Amino acid sequence: MKHTTISDTHHCPKAQSTLADLSICIKGAGDIATGVAVRLHRCGLTRIVMLETEAPLSVRRSVCFSEAIFFKEKIVEGIMAVAIDNSGQISSAWNTGRIPVLADPDWKVLQHTRFDVVVDAIIAKKNLGARIQDGRLVIGLGPGFIAGIDVHRVIETNRGHDLGRVIRAGQAQPNTGVPGIIMGYDRQRLLRAPADGEFVTGLDIGDIIENGQPVGNIGDNTVRAQLGGVIRGLLHSGTQVRKGTKLGDIDPRKNIPNCNLISDKALAVAGGVLEAIMETHLA
Repeated sequence: MKHTTISDTHHCPKAQSTLADLSICIKGAGDIATGVAVRLHRCGLTRIVMLETEAPLSVRRSVCFSEAIFFKEKIVEGIMAVAIDNSGQISSAWNTGRIPVLADPDWKVLQHTRFDVVVDAIIAKKNLGARIQDGRLVIGLGPGFIAGIDVHRVIETNRGHDLGRVIRAGQAQPNTGVPGIIMGYDRQRLLRAPADGEFVTGLDIGDIIENGQPVGNIGDNTVRAQLGGVIRGLLHSGTQVRKGTKLGDIDPRKNIPNCNLISDKALAVAGGVLEAIMETHLA
């Protein structure tokens, strides 16, 4: 992986406004995107808007601003996001110190609004349509983007030595398909849909569960935990899913307060985004 400087061929234009005036659009409002939004907001970059689907599938819902789509507002670590109906309501949310979340799965707002910074935080492991011309600085999180071609900067999202690193030319590490290891567990931590259908559960985030215990059902299919721990993430009961969809996340450490805190991974990635913005603006 080659690392280059801001003065290399694939540089991005310098914004002319102050940091506090930067307009920032984040595609996605899941846990990683929310970690980015919260860290930027705390650093004074508060003119943020987040774009989501009309029915988000965020698993770590307790720390996801995507919940505003369902409940009109969501507070994560003291910062509030609110759902808005159209881009005309963005400024009013900013004026009250809140982060607006817009259901805009086709990112139509980017067609008529020029943002200083656009962050693709969908974490789809592939590029679903990010273009380097979408903003003055375009940042892609994780694999699927090429810095200098699709986007100006890529942030590494794979756990390990390079997590959160800013990539100025080239790509992030390929998707491994394996979640981070916690107490020796990786794939066992995840709950996945065994079939298409409606996921129904009577449990919630923060509940303690034992190995083998039923978590919910999809039709006649029972979803069972593969280890004991605390449910750190879980889709809403009644969500329509496809086979293989991630339904939940079990943390064997059983630390219930952590369910409501932004993860170390999200904070590291957010730090990379902040670095990319700062080096670009101050160059």
